[in-house]
Amino acid sequence: MKGNLWTFCLLASLFLSGCDSGSVNSLYPEEFPLQDVILLDGPFKHARDLNIETLLQYDVDRLLAPFFIEAGLQPMGELYPNWKGLDGHVGGHYLTAMAMNYAATGNEECGKRLKYIVSELKTCQEANKVNNPEWGTGYIGGVPDSKTIWSTLMKGDFKAYRSAWVPWYNVHKLYAGLRDAWAYAGNEDARDIFIEFCNWGINITSGLSEEQMQSMLDTEQGGMNEIFADAYKITGDQKYLEAAKRFSHRMLLDAMSSDTDNLDNKHANTQVPKAIGFQRIGELSGDKKFTEAGRFFWTTVTQNRSLAFGGNSRREFFPSTTSCIDFVTDVEGPESCNTYNMLKLSEGLFRIQPSAQYADFYERALFNHILSTQHPEHGGYVYFTPARPMHYRVYSAPNEGMWCCVGSGMENHGKYNQFIYTHEGDSLYVNLFIASELNWRDKGVKLIQNTAFPQEEQSRITISKASSPFTLLVRYPSWVDDNKLKITVNGNPVEFDSQPSSYVAINHEWKKGDEVIISLPMNNTIEHLPNVPEYVAFMHGPILLAAKSGTEDLKGLVADDSRWGHIASGKKLPLATAPVLVEDDFSVLVDKLVPVEGKPLTFSMSNLKMENASDLVLEPFSGIHDSRYVMYWLSLTNDQYKSYSDSLRLLEKSRLALDGRTIDFVAPGEQQPEKDHSAEIQGSGTGNTLDEFWRDARNEGSFSYLLNTGGQKNLSLNVRYIGSERGNRKFNIFIDEKVLVTVDNTGKWKQNSFHEVEYSIPDSFISGKKNVRVKFQALPGNSTSQVSYVRLVKRNPI
Repeated sequence: MKGNLWTFCLLASLFLSGCDSGSVNSLYPEEFPLQDVILLDGPFKHARDLNIETLLQYDVDRLLAPFFIEAGLQPMGELYPNWKGLDGHVGGHYLTAMAMNYAATGNEECGKRLKYIVSELKTCQEANKVNNPEWGTGYIGGVPDSKTIWSTLMKGDFKAYRSAWVPWYNVHKLYAGLRDAWAYAGNEDARDIFIEFCNWGINITSGLSEEQMQSMLDTEQGGMNEIFADAYKITGDQKYLEAAKRFSHRMLLDAMSSDTDNLDNKHANTQVPKAIGFQRIGELSGDKKFTEAGRFFWTTVTQNRSLAFGGNSRREFFPSTTSCIDFVTDVEGPESCNTYNMLKLSEGLFRIQPSAQYADFYERALFNHILSTQHPEHGGYVYFTPARPMHYRVYSAPNEGMWCCVGSGMENHGKYNQFIYTHEGDSLYVNLFIASELNWRDKGVKLIQNTAFPQEEQSRITISKASSPFTLLVRYPSWVDDNKLKITVNGNPVEFDSQPSSYVAINHEWKKGDEVIISLPMNNTIEHLPNVPEYVAFMHGPILLAAKSGTEDLKGLVADDSRWGHIASGKKLPLATAPVLVEDDFSVLVDKLVPVEGKPLTFSMSNLKMENASDLVLEPFSGIHDSRYVMYWLSLTNDQYKSYSDSLRLLEKSRLALDGRTIDFVAPGEQQPEKDHSAEIQGSGTGNTLDEFWRDARNEGSFSYLLNTGGQKNLSLNVRYIGSERGNRKFNIFIDEKVLVTVDNTGKWKQNSFHEVEYSIPDSFISGKKNVRVKFQALPGNSTSQVSYVRLVKRNPI
């Protein structure tokens, strides 16, 4: 912030104390305002406070630059270079983070920045009205080339829209930021800007048919249906509810509402926000189709598609049953954004039906995944959490990597107090065991929850004020055995018949000084990797235990500003060298873990029969940083281990040899890799075979990618084809418009399997070039083969 704008910001801060920060109650009546739930000392308060320090290192004017540019104004800061093409998405997340942290802590700097951002966005919205009257009245987005995209989309021309990087997803983040600036911090200007922005969204799509709307929604759109549902809640105007339904993708809605899982090979975080919108529409309208769609989506993802720490997806996609092994072979594990959104969906479903199953999942994902995605010292955020044994994760740095998971990470650590308690009528739900204070203003009730959970197996709730009668509902966690939960009130046992994953209702004439002690005995258990039962994870209560496995080659541990810096690109250690548990009876594994004296939640594995390692120590995964680790353990019987060892070494040797020769690669048909490699596509289609995406082109159509040569010579092009193709498959492969080879794969393999072919590249094609464009173009009347991977590799030595 510069000059008079900074002065304005300082003056505006004088009025912050007058902001109504209770607006969240009108959006979510069952939740408490963040300022009424105070975090006490513990890991969550530390994470929240560290996150504020991290957030305040970001340059607000650079975050605002995309909005100024698209409004035709001179920006006061330079664009962030990383993820260029998605300019503006982090700005919306940042606004939400400022709102949450200001509401929760009263941090003055967060309040100042919130006011400043909203004021500057208002300037941009007003400028759009003047500079872009044909399409931009009410617009406030930072989508690059907004004018072309939106002016053509409103006419039903989706060419520019489809060529851009997920425009609706981009603007959704600012919609949410403006809503939250009002909901959490009571900023009325933000509310007005939000509603006008919603009107723009309705107007820009008003000329589209239902068929065109559904076609438009094939591209990732964030949670636009939820945004319009919230506008309906705020205003009561039915047009916003109709817009919410119009922005709901029927492909997912129809399947989920009929309890049909159609998620295989779909981009995970494209789908989760849609389900949040379904839930919200159902919550506000009573439409059971939408409610059921949100509920079933949550159920199938949490029960069938999530790992032990609560995350889901690999390479950003939901794998099918047969490809779940990718979780332990790939390094692009569950994405933080997915869990961020699954927690939001859990909260919404809990508002409709306060079931303990939602709180059980929330606890698991919060304590394991979300808490682990922040570095405990410098506050960097994590994108992918690999489940591959002996790999690691990397962290962002302020003003460097501007990934999607940086945006959601900005929010994650500011709302740890949001779901600890909820209320309904005269009932108070204790959902999470986190040290905190609650001020239930409407009932004149205050309480303090003192706990070091999960380091200790109890929580103590003290009533510090009680002006009204209420029922205290304490969660009976799913991980506490039958009849093992113990609760006392003032030393007297509470009698109840509740079972695990439910709530215990305590009716008492509450008075100041009353004390509730909740005993939470935890056990060691194992959980199998979805659809790959040979891999197991160790849990202690709801806490995932993992083991450090070394610090070799932690390349890019704190990511730079490179396009793929969010991927842990250090050496993939061979799976054949990963620890293997050998036991004929899996059920005894947990009994052989030995507690480490003086270290809660820490266990020696010395009593387990283990190949490739010995005496490793299990500890909470959320506390492992700057290290390789093992969270999933291959567990085999003695007979299985004997046959496994030799076959894995051969396979892994081949795979790693190819990885070692690879300079750059792209996976055709997958959204993110194609964007990363500047895809140019004409007359081309995609599909999925044997759980791999592919792309082909027809009748002189083509697809091409910009690949990095590393400045090297002696390269080959390695192409992975699908072998079960029909029809004529004749095509040219070009390197920068020079024909490398004419290929005829017509009827070549006739089998449903993958085939890798290498084509030597003349040095003259690549000499002196840092990048080359590799193009596949079908000959007239032909198609290209279905291509699933394209690699530039070092030539195999003769």
